[in-house]
Amino acid sequence: MKKVERINTIMRYINNRAHFTISEIMGEFNISRSTAIRDIREIEAMGMPLVAEVGRDGGYFVMNNSVLPTVRFTDNEIKALFIAFMATRNQQLPYLKSRQSLGEKLLGLISKNQQDDLVLLNQILLFEGTNPYNPDLLDLSDLPHPMLEKLIQILLLDHYLLITIQEEKVIKSYPIYLLHLYREKSLWLIEGFDLKEEKKQIFPVDHLTNVDPYPTKKRLSKKQILEKLSKQEEAVNLVFELGPKAIVQFKKYHPLKVSISYTNPYQTTAILKTFINVHNPEELTEITNWLLFLGGDIKVKKVPEEVLEGIQERLCLICP
Repeated sequence: MKKVERINTIMRYINNRAHFTISEIMGEFNISRSTAIRDIREIEAMGMPLVAEVGRDGGYFVMNNSVLPTVRFTDNEIKALFIAFMATRNQQLPYLKSRQSLGEKLLGLISKNQQDDLVLLNQILLFEGTNPYNPDLLDLSDLPHPMLEKLIQILLLDHYLLITIQEEKVIKSYPIYLLHLYREKSLWLIEGFDLKEEKKQIFPVDHLTNVDPYPTKKRLSKKQILEKLSKQEEAVNLVFELGPKAIVQFKKYHPLKVSISYTNPYQTTAILKTFINVHNPEELTEITNWLLFLGGDIKVKKVPEEVLEGIQERLCLICP
């Protein structure tokens, strides 16, 4: 553990205790007595009000009404936070205003040299969705759907929801148990168990017009919902093996619900098993294009005829 990280951790350790000794610090953090004493002195110099107790079994305690000093970041930790902010800019993520104020507070905590490094990074690093001529530009289209933050706030309290969706010119309400809220292809999607139809459904957040908690009396238990879902699980109809080149392509992009299992310790071969709804034209087109994207380093074990036909059609268009 690096020194800065260790000192931050020690501060939290002693701030939660009425009393501690050097021996306890040595044992807890596996450090020598001299290192423990140096760390304690440095923590005192940072402003934590420690009082030493004299005596054979003496130790330290934190004065009453004290507060934990400001957390110190290493240069690399600051760069990691800043680059994470940059990489997720213009991604229609919630709490955009809070993210901006958080970045401003971070800049206020660091030194002038560290600020200069971040300014330079902002000038030379470009991520998807960034305007190369004005990296700080945020378009109105970068803002998430206004219902997204409200949805997240309700989810923190309850997963049983009554959502109202605008479908073309018709408004419909669905009682659901929310399973996941996820983002795919720049769209936020709700994966929920429809409590009325008793099946899994996907709803675009962009079509959401209202969301409220669902009445308690009409709810199924979470256990009942999971049992019904397990009985409805689709049979696997797409199985293929991936070589190292296909694995590289898979890591670049893959549908959210698709995963692979490595078949050797070096992670150079893998197997993929999933279900494709061949009666959904959009899903069928997506999986066809994706299989072509993976390239030739795959070995098909099981595949629906509709997928093969889609691949052949695409190849005929490419090579007439």
